[in-house]
Amino acid sequence: MIDLSIVIGTIGMIFLLVAFVLNLFKKITQDSLVYNIFNIIGAGFLFYYAYFLNSIPFLVLEFIWISFAIYKLSIKNKI
Repeated sequence: MIDLSIVIGTIGMIFLLVAFVLNLFKKITQDSLVYNIFNIIGAGFLFYYAYFLNSIPFLVLEFIWISFAIYKLSIKNKI
């Protein structure tokens, strides 16, 4: 049976990779709502996974990733 944390980590990775690939092929921009929401969701899931693994460097990375995605989203939408 697959561990729930691995499923959550995999889903997070998929969100980040989809955002990256769509941006790379110019289907979405870094300023788009989809790009930033995918980054927030993906990094959030990976943050949980890093917490489960007790990986401090991975936690810091994902915290910063989420923070910048939220910042970018708030600037774009003037929240």
